[in-house]
Amino acid sequence: MSTSADAAQHGLQAIPPDTVSLADYERHAQARMDAGAWAYLQGGAGDEHTLDANARAWQQLHLLPRVLRHTAGGHTRTQLFGRTLSHPLILAPVAYQKLAHPEGEMDTALAAAAQEAGFVLSTQASTRLEDIGDAISADDLRGPLWMQLYLQPDRAFTKALLHRAEAAGFDAIVLTVDAPTSGVRDRERRANFQLPVGISAVNLLGMAPAPARDVPANGSALFDDLLYHAPTWDDVAWLRAQTRRPILLKGVLHPDDARQALSLGVDGLIVSNHGGRTLDTVLPTARALPRIADAVGSDMPLLVDGGIRRGTDVLKALALGARAVLIGRPYVHALATAGALGVAHCIRLLRDELEAAMALTGCATLADIHRDLIEKS
Repeated sequence: MSTSADAAQHGLQAIPPDTVSLADYERHAQARMDAGAWAYLQGGAGDEHTLDANARAWQQLHLLPRVLRHTAGGHTRTQLFGRTLSHPLILAPVAYQKLAHPEGEMDTALAAAAQEAGFVLSTQASTRLEDIGDAISADDLRGPLWMQLYLQPDRAFTKALLHRAEAAGFDAIVLTVDAPTSGVRDRERRANFQLPVGISAVNLLGMAPAPARDVPANGSALFDDLLYHAPTWDDVAWLRAQTRRPILLKGVLHPDDARQALSLGVDGLIVSNHGGRTLDTVLPTARALPRIADAVGSDMPLLVDGGIRRGTDVLKALALGARAVLIGRPYVHALATAGALGVAHCIRLLRDELEAAMALTGCATLADIHRDLIEKS
């Protein structure tokens, strides 16, 4: 990566010299971010048990390395939806990235493309999807470019948003299914977080508000109003009919839901608990992943996010059945610390750690990574 002097010469933010892991970026990011923005981007639901458990669950899995295997000439390439990826690292959808850095999602997208990593743009991005598409969609060396979708009550608007994403060069649609309502995020509420002037979900501008419902006396604003607009399996079937792009469901933890998705022609699943931001005390993704893998077998590609901080975590996820992994908070920390250069460095650190983990467990390629590398509990 560039030195501090190189970064300054090119008008880039320098990477702090003591930054050698993703955890280092977290420390630097907190010192650079507004307290309210930090509470929003870093916090989880409730007492944040799931937020903490996600990372801890990967750490509690122990590796059983194989030795004296021939690994020279190995690589981290993988196949996903007809594409060859240089490595299995994808940047998860994170809303309002201009909270972390003035260039927000644009710097993230450019860094991902430079490192051949996938990037999933949030519906609630603070940068226009067309601008992201113009910047990287024609790059032959980039990783996958996907659009995350929250289904909107206005079907016509949702359909138009899909068509915009397709026209801008997005390769797949990621439907988030685990957030029919926002989580109870205490840290965010204590900080009284509000979006600053000038930062908004720009891709949702012009959307008509959901039609108001009459909430009965002593009724619930959630059950008697908001949840009437929450998506169901019927909406997944509707979405499948609207696009030929691959569709992934993000937020699946139960094997029966995985089987239902498979029956509806969904192309992939992201095993996720929303980074611990929706429902506290739900299962860590490291524990949910093998159950989902057993439910769908090889019939559907699985990805996973939540708490992945080291290359060993990536290797464990692949051993338990994932085809690729997503990271969220770590690259936002890098974005806040050093912009695009930081995000690129974050990806490179994780890829280098994955390669080292593969070599030290006797795996020349991702195809060599199996469950027998994980100690059985």
